[in-house]
Amino acid sequence: MANTVLIIDDEKKLNDLLSRIIGLEGFTVVQAYNGKDGLKILDREDVQVVISDVKLPDVNGVDLVKTIKAKKPYVEVINLTAYGTINDGVRSIQNGAFNYIVKGDDNDKIIPLLNQAVAKAQIQQNAFNADKKVSSKHSFIQIIGQSKAITNAIDLARKVAATDTTVLLLGETGTGKEVFASAIHYESQRRQMPFVAINCSSFTGELLESELFGYKAGAFSGANKDKKGLFEEAHHGSIFLDEIGEMSLDLQAKLLRVLESKTFIKLGDTQTTKVNIRIMAATNRDLQKEAEEGKFRLDLYYRLSVFTISLPSLNERKEDIELLAKYYLKFFTDKTGRAIKMSPDFLALLKNHQWKGNIRELKNVMERAVILADDTLTPDTLPPHFNTHVAETNSLDLQSIEKQHIGKVLAYTKGNKTETARLLGIGLTTLYRKIDEYGL
Repeated sequence: MANTVLIIDDEKKLNDLLSRIIGLEGFTVVQAYNGKDGLKILDREDVQVVISDVKLPDVNGVDLVKTIKAKKPYVEVINLTAYGTINDGVRSIQNGAFNYIVKGDDNDKIIPLLNQAVAKAQIQQNAFNADKKVSSKHSFIQIIGQSKAITNAIDLARKVAATDTTVLLLGETGTGKEVFASAIHYESQRRQMPFVAINCSSFTGELLESELFGYKAGAFSGANKDKKGLFEEAHHGSIFLDEIGEMSLDLQAKLLRVLESKTFIKLGDTQTTKVNIRIMAATNRDLQKEAEEGKFRLDLYYRLSVFTISLPSLNERKEDIELLAKYYLKFFTDKTGRAIKMSPDFLALLKNHQWKGNIRELKNVMERAVILADDTLTPDTLPPHFNTHVAETNSLDLQSIEKQHIGKVLAYTKGNKTETARLLGIGLTTLYRKIDEYGL
């Protein structure tokens, strides 16, 4: 597909001449005779480069550069002028122009410049589209729900995303705290910088300290080279500390220093390291109560809870269960290419269930149901504790049921043994033994 060049010049003869020359080089050319029309074309056309006169009837072409770059940052602009001045040339480049050339004197430069500008614009457009795709994937529009409880939480998160404020996310396990933290980051001014997440409960105190702050070679046995910590990895971006309530009191003191001074000292180092980061944290505990009881640093609690968002449990937003169930049904059936519908009885049981694991539990239940279903999700495809209904089967012995279940999971994963073992909750060696035993 040919790259598109927009020429904005009120001198029709020159505009037509440039259009013919550039068109012969294989570019698609669109024309405008003033800034207003040029911007309209930019909105509806996939333009890579704009060639604009400096003196237009309705706007200064140098100022127009800034407007174009604000609309589409990846588009390159070449300013043309009949009478070049140093001041205009400097302002043009400062506003983001690719180049500033004088008509007549620099005619032989236009095509080489145009090729360079297009090459740069293509790279920038690819990066812009990739960034937009990532941002969309992690944005608030991906959070499913229409209940007042979840929309209120989203509204608060949108407001704080535009700031650089520390955020504390509270909620039961599985309510989507990391999803919210990610969305806040990707809708903030730091969206193009790293988003780093860590679960504080997954590490011992010493290991968590080295993960967060890094260390110098020789800091301890086995530290053969310098290691960057996650705070450094997140420099200019955001870091999300999940299960912050699990952090030791000693480590909390070091985190407080990062919040107050944006500095820390690596293990084995004597110099401070400075970072520019936004900190977000989450917990399913009553952190204020624990702080008052001395189980969590009160001063750190106050610093973390500058802006607190409480995420509702699934039991507080029952009206969203059907939306979430339909989303996960589509998600898992798309992976297998199967057409599966959901029975009213199945949906009723989902709505009546007490979701201790919240959205994470619902997702797992839906994946299990899709594996077991033939063409419809029925109560039989739900875990036994959902209802007292016992599925009828011709083979009631445990081995027959186990063989049938493993076979369905293998079919769902298209024979992927590692994924099958994960879904079944058994070891890979055990799975291979069962496959041999049942002749699957």
